[in-house]
Amino acid sequence: MASGGAPVPGALLCALLWALAAAVAGDDGPGGSPLPGAFGRVYRGTVNINAERVYAFAYSSEPGQVDAVRVYVNSSSENLQYPVLFVVRQQKGVLSWQVPLIFRGLYQRTYNYQEVSRTLCPSEPTPETGPSDQIIFVDVASMAPFNIAYELLVTRLENFQLETNKAFNFTASPSQPQYFLYKFPQDVDSVIIKVVSDAVYPCSVVSVQDIVCPVYDLDHNVEFNGVYQSMTKQAAITVQRKDFPGEQFFVVFVIKPEDYACGGSVPSSIHGNVNRTWNLQRTKNLQVTIVPSIKKSVYVQAMFFSFLSFLSFYLGSVVVAFVHYIRVRRKASAGRLSPEDGSGIMASSHPITASTPEGSSYGAIDESSSSGGHQLSSPERGPPAGSDTDSSVEEESDFDTMPEIESDKNVIRTKVFLYLSDLSRKDRRIVSKKYKIYFWNIITIAVFYALPVIQLVITYQTVVNVTGNQDICYYNFLCAHPLGVLSAFNNILSNVGHMLLGFLFLLIVLRRDILHRRAMEIKDVYTLDYGIPKHFGLFYAMGIALMMEGVLSACYHVCPNYSNFQFDTSFMYMIAGLCMLKLYQTRHPDINASAYSAYASFAVVICLAVLGVVFGKNDMWFWIIFSMIHVLASLALSTQIYYMGRFKIDLGIFRRAAMVLYTDCIQQCSRPMYMDRMVLLIVGNLVNWSFAIFGLLYRPRDFASYILGIFICNLLLYLAFYIIMKLRSSEKLLPIPMFCIVATAVVWAAALYFFFQNLSSWEIPCPSPWK
Repeated sequence: MASGGAPVPGALLCALLWALAAAVAGDDGPGGSPLPGAFGRVYRGTVNINAERVYAFAYSSEPGQVDAVRVYVNSSSENLQYPVLFVVRQQKGVLSWQVPLIFRGLYQRTYNYQEVSRTLCPSEPTPETGPSDQIIFVDVASMAPFNIAYELLVTRLENFQLETNKAFNFTASPSQPQYFLYKFPQDVDSVIIKVVSDAVYPCSVVSVQDIVCPVYDLDHNVEFNGVYQSMTKQAAITVQRKDFPGEQFFVVFVIKPEDYACGGSVPSSIHGNVNRTWNLQRTKNLQVTIVPSIKKSVYVQAMFFSFLSFLSFYLGSVVVAFVHYIRVRRKASAGRLSPEDGSGIMASSHPITASTPEGSSYGAIDESSSSGGHQLSSPERGPPAGSDTDSSVEEESDFDTMPEIESDKNVIRTKVFLYLSDLSRKDRRIVSKKYKIYFWNIITIAVFYALPVIQLVITYQTVVNVTGNQDICYYNFLCAHPLGVLSAFNNILSNVGHMLLGFLFLLIVLRRDILHRRAMEIKDVYTLDYGIPKHFGLFYAMGIALMMEGVLSACYHVCPNYSNFQFDTSFMYMIAGLCMLKLYQTRHPDINASAYSAYASFAVVICLAVLGVVFGKNDMWFWIIFSMIHVLASLALSTQIYYMGRFKIDLGIFRRAAMVLYTDCIQQCSRPMYMDRMVLLIVGNLVNWSFAIFGLLYRPRDFASYILGIFICNLLLYLAFYIIMKLRSSEKLLPIPMFCIVATAVVWAAALYFFFQNLSSWEIPCPSPWK
């Protein structure tokens, strides 16, 4: 009886008796004649061109049982011209390899192994009522004209089938790959294969293949079938029952001969002219656990909860608008309706005057006006008719009163004490149209930017689904939950908030814009001449940018990788820039940047981000050039802000700035004319110069996030300055704005914390911990 209890075929009985006699004589059997083998016994012998060995292993399988056999071979020969050839013949396939087994790496490097073990493709379980007999023939041969020694060991695997929620530990190497079988339980439609290792290297590959022979379990062919991904310390692959008609699959583990596929370097022992390595120790201990994935009901609950959470903001906005409408109606019925209540805009009870009395703060409102204040004080307005006038006034009219002091922007913007009226002298309709260009330009940019992005990520996802190469996309695979053709549906769903809240923001801005237009149509003097000038173009652009951030971030998360990370960050730069422009435009409506120059600046930033991703990792020259551009741009922008746009930017700006520094700081150390602005600009330049020095010294790998950090810090800095200046101007922080400031700070802090969590990396195809 053979191992397993099955009867030995009669044709092998004679060979078995002969083998017992030959064993006594110390020989493994005659060349070419099958020698019955026993599982677990080590066979030693020699082969040459005239002598080969054939071993026959018989066993039986129980009904419905899958039995796997593993073959271990070894040869001490290092002669690559005459390797030992091993051929395993099964009922439905043939598996062959040679010893020494050769693996090829980069630059024609070779790695030779004299010890090899392979798992044979198991036979399919039969529905027969009784045991089924199986026979395996192992042929050992060589074309060498001399004897070559070998060793052979054939064993049956006891733990070939993996179980759900049960960890299994094993060891693999390049010449000794491993694979195991898994069958879906009846109540499980999707599982996650989790693989863990204590060591980062050697680089390994985890593959999921259908129950088809042969099984591709070597470095040069593991990518031929199924789904696969490289790993260092951890890996995770989600497998769905619908993808395997037989409701079972193989999990294959291959150790690569080199680590470059996982971001590692070539071993130092083979640098130089040596391009051949023998028996390189690259053993890796692995642990595999297969756990059920989330069910379809969880997908439905997640989508429902997400949409419900964001739709609650819509409901809250409707409630606030309705309460505001009721308050306006009550005031109207009581005869206490103020201009700002009906228009929905922020208006003041005092007019913005054209005069600028000394001692007032920047952007202040003249308190000397009457509370009713329907008329704007103007120097051009004469005294009332019939009133007595002093003769000295008539005499002074003969002198030059310099009327340009009230109209020339070069004179107005360089005054020590500025009013909002000094910075809002242009026709409001012209300025409003100027800011509407921001809205139309960003729509054009969004269309031309998004369409190629969508086409590209669809192609990426198709390639991943067809080839099975999950290294194309750098997910955190343990948290990726597929749905349909999408490999990480949850990462895409998480961007719904950008689009829904961005659309809500547009609706709120549209409502305020409509109310403002209605007030203008009835020529309400309060709307025309009171409060901060209302221009909604930048608000519309901010809403579109927020929605496009959601669209492009979703596109990026379809297949995140090294080549498309800028999709996720491009509109982040634009949102931060537009927020800074809006804060500045609130108090400087006449001197804000035009839409064309603003978007051109954003384009330059995105180009620098792409160049930084490509060249910023190791090239020092790039960081030197970028740091110089950063510092010079900060100085130029500071000069423009300090002089309220009256310092001409051209090739001579630095020469003029140097002359000003020499005359005001070196020749005579005088107090800055605009102290508040000077303090802001000094702090801002110190922050930006610190970023430039940090980048120059440390050269962070994530250049895109580095630029995003610069934008975020500058935005927070200017926002803090804006609030401080309002407090210095004796403006009160009302409860609602204070609540919004605190809520914004909390949400921003949480968002920044999660954004900079390194759960996965878009920079390398095999990051740690995930991949």
